[in-house]
Amino acid sequence: MPRLGGAGLNGPVMSGRGAAAVHRPPGPAGAPDGRLANSPSGTARVALVEDHALLAEALSVSLSLQGYDVVGVRLAPTPQPFDLLGSILTARADVVLLDLDLGQAGDGTRVIRPLVRAEQKVVVLTACPDPVRWGACLARGALTVLPKTAPLQVIVDVIERITHGLPVINRAQRDELVQLWLARSSDEDERRKRLGRLTPREAHVLGELVHGKRVREVAQDAFVSEATVRTQVKSILAKLGVTSQLAAVAMARDAGWGFPRTD
Repeated sequence: MPRLGGAGLNGPVMSGRGAAAVHRPPGPAGAPDGRLANSPSGTARVALVEDHALLAEALSVSLSLQGYDVVGVRLAPTPQPFDLLGSILTARADVVLLDLDLGQAGDGTRVIRPLVRAEQKVVVLTACPDPVRWGACLARGALTVLPKTAPLQVIVDVIERITHGLPVINRAQRDELVQLWLARSSDEDERRKRLGRLTPREAHVLGELVHGKRVREVAQDAFVSEATVRTQVKSILAKLGVTSQLAAVAMARDAGWGFPRTD
């Protein structure tokens, strides 16, 4: 399991002895020193997509002191991913520093792939410690993922390395995280496939169990015998490949599945 604390993915960039120090080559920004230049001033521009005001301000100050042109992306409460995507693309940034949990603006994961397709360089900054979610970001094209517990200088150094065309994550670590995500996705697909085998009546019975009803209550509500419902439950267990009602309910919940209540 990759180490997720401290500087991120085993510290993709650190200052000091024994680490990958960042050196600024001579020459103006935008020249052949590797810097990007979407900013009118010729300095590299960073789009900051972060809903926590204090962290956003600290990052903006730190990056500005390093000579970057920082643009804060306004977050409007919208369920539409293309609205958030449009706001980010309008910044015309060289690097996008993207939070995942954006409050009312939604999940930042949904815009990673379209940003990468638009040739944006995306760095994810998140408080989420789940390596599977990190792998999902990398699989969608993010250059790296950093925890919000990372020192500000580490975040700044990562941006610096990207603007100079330097790697910011070990290939083996990237592959491991992506594989974790792929394994989870495969498991979820299999669960959904098994749940899809249920008849409408079986799906209804499982939904009632998910919502906390007992077999007797399900039978009473449907005006059938308990034996009938228990036969349906046995069929559900067989199709899902589990041996208990608790396991069936857990599988349905893990898959985010639940037949809607009718009462």
